[in-house]
Amino acid sequence: MRRSWLAWATSIVAFFLTAVLAITLGSAKAPNVERVSQLSGTRLSDTRLSDTQLSTIPSSPNFSATKTSAYPPSNFYPANSPATIPGTSVSAASKAAPSYQPAEVVYLADPSNYGQRFTVDASGNPVTNDYLVVLHETVGSASSAINLFQTHHPRDEDQVSYHTLITLDGTVVYVVPPEQRAFGAGNSSFPTSAGEESVFTNPDFPSSVNNFAYHISLETPGDGQNNNARNHSGYTAKQYQSLAWLLSRTTVPEERITTHKHVDRSGTRTDPRSFDPEYLFSLLRQYPSRAGL
Repeated sequence: MRRSWLAWATSIVAFFLTAVLAITLGSAKAPNVERVSQLSGTRLSDTRLSDTQLSTIPSSPNFSATKTSAYPPSNFYPANSPATIPGTSVSAASKAAPSYQPAEVVYLADPSNYGQRFTVDASGNPVTNDYLVVLHETVGSASSAINLFQTHHPRDEDQVSYHTLITLDGTVVYVVPPEQRAFGAGNSSFPTSAGEESVFTNPDFPSSVNNFAYHISLETPGDGQNNNARNHSGYTAKQYQSLAWLLSRTTVPEERITTHKHVDRSGTRTDPRSFDPEYLFSLLRQYPSRAGL
C-alpha cells in the first residue's frame, strides 16, 4: 500500500517526538565505522545509555521531513499503531502481537553524516528502488559509534552513519530519521534475480545501496570488539527481540533484509559476524504485521 509523502512525514515526526534525546559534547575521529573501537568516547560514557543522560528533544529542523523530495517509497514506515497494518483492526492486532517493548532513545547524528534520499540518480535517471534493510554491527561499543556519528565530518570520505543502533541490553537508539539517507555502506549493491540494485548519488564515489537502504546496527559484544572474530560470542536475546520488534514496524519483506557483508562489493566487510538469521526470522514471524511479507 502506498502512502502519500505527507502521511509519511507526519508519522515520522510524530514517532520521533515521542522519544527522548541525550547529547553531550566532545570529539572523536575515525575514517569509517569499522574503526569505532578506536574512539576515545569523550562524548558519552562507554557504558549503557542511562536515564540521567536523557533530555527532551528540542524543536529541530533535522527532524523535519525533506521538503524537496517525494522519496522514499512507502514500503518502509514506522507502524506507530496497529491501525497502519492494512486490513487489520487496532484491537485484533494489539491482542495478537507480542508484548515485547524495548527502551527507545534518540541520539541524532551530526547533519554532515547523513543526507536526503534522491528521486533521481547522479545522471538524472529516476530512482524507484523498494526499501532494503541492511544489518551491521558496531565493531566497537555503542557509545563509540554514537560519538562517531555525532562528530562533524566535512570530508565526504569520512561521513558515516546508521539509521538505528541496538545496544547489548536491547535499547533501540535512533540516529538518522528514516526518511533521510544514512551513509552505512559505501561501494555496495544488492543482487536480485532482476539484476544488481545500486544507485549513483555522487559521481566521485562508487554507487551504493544507501539511497534505498535502512541501516540497522547491532552493538558488538565485548569479546568481539576490535575485530576479534575468534572470540565473537554473538548477540544477546534482547538484541534479537528488539531487532524483530523494529522490523515488525515495517513492510520490508524478508528477502530484502540483508547484511553489510552481502551488499559489500569490496569483499572486506564481514558484519554482522556470528549473526543468526533463522532466530531473527522466527521472532519476526510472530508479529501479525509480517503476515504475507
